[in-house]
Amino acid sequence: MKSVIFPPKAPLLSGKGWTAFFVALVTVCALAPVLNIVVPAGSALHMSDYAVALVGKIMCYAICALAMDLIWGYTGILSLGHGLFFALGGYMMGMYLMRQIGRDGNYRSDLPDFMVFLDWKTLPGHWTFSGSFVATLVLVVAVPGLVALVFGFFAFRSRIKGVYFSIITQAMTFATMLLFFRNETGFGGNNGFTDFKRILGVPLATREMRMTLFALTGLTLLAFLLLARWLVASKFGRVLQAIRDAETRVMFSGYNPLPYKLAIWVISAVMCGVAGALYVPQVGIINPGEMSAASSIEIAVWTAVGGRATLIGPVVGAFIVNGAKSWLTVAYPEFWLYFLGALFIGVTLFMPEGVVGLVRRLRRRGPATAGEGAAEARRSLAASEGVEPAAVPPMRSIQTGGARA
Repeated sequence: MKSVIFPPKAPLLSGKGWTAFFVALVTVCALAPVLNIVVPAGSALHMSDYAVALVGKIMCYAICALAMDLIWGYTGILSLGHGLFFALGGYMMGMYLMRQIGRDGNYRSDLPDFMVFLDWKTLPGHWTFSGSFVATLVLVVAVPGLVALVFGFFAFRSRIKGVYFSIITQAMTFATMLLFFRNETGFGGNNGFTDFKRILGVPLATREMRMTLFALTGLTLLAFLLLARWLVASKFGRVLQAIRDAETRVMFSGYNPLPYKLAIWVISAVMCGVAGALYVPQVGIINPGEMSAASSIEIAVWTAVGGRATLIGPVVGAFIVNGAKSWLTVAYPEFWLYFLGALFIGVTLFMPEGVVGLVRRLRRRGPATAGEGAAEARRSLAASEGVEPAAVPPMRSIQTGGARA
């Protein structure tokens, strides 16, 4: 008779994890609005409108980095095309915002200005639902998800993996960017969409609306963090990590990797689409440049810098890289690309686990015995999964015929 003792199910977050989550929640929903709206501009504690816009934009990038971690860090699939899904979500929201301009445009027409300039008489068919906010929310999720579903099904069914998968994702993104550059596609050509006025009839330029979008972005990021944590801690997540480490063994164990890879690929794409939809009203523009190869590569850089397969690492990486970019492109614009390249090379050579992995290594103590080494390994595993160390047993115990093997 055989009996297998499995480890107890880990909590969604540890005690410290929940504390950090609620601190972030209060900061986004209460502290930041107070510092921006209530605290006077002359105070050292005042959060400027520029800071609100910058942090809101970086939180959108952080969602993309988190999505990349699910597909790359936990599934082992490096995508260089996530900028496409980000841009598709942004374009869906941008189409709605262009319709919200109404007759306030330069040509005083019900059509967007670029259509009047091109002498279009009516809206093209794919703009049919752009006047509805509810339909726009559906499209923000459905369009990136459907594109990812179709592409992923054929790619994963053909067992394309490794560098070949990365290349075709980048090729898909580049081809779509060229398509959106064309004026006849009805997406504004190389200028894209801009000059937004309002959302749901409320002006975008007000401080209250900017802070509402900021808080909504922060809440979305926190919600996606919880979702990602739940996914990777479930049986679904364990299969994903097994696919990352040894896909052939997973197949020999009776699992079909296709539905697992396809599901996390679509979830990751939808997350990027939502991030793009939140990004556009805060930044005020969307154009095909968001689909460039550099944009997708930067998402991978944020994930690598922060630390793959850590969830919180990509968020940290997005803030580090984009915070540095915001400062360097103003102070030393000619050195920004050199810094980015040096950062990525340095992380690859000296911090393969990213910033979060480096911090965890510095906090460890060298084990003196093999028993202490096993305990340290368990603590490291618990830290990477966000659970209390006590919840991770030494190993699974297998009993055979009353004796332990």
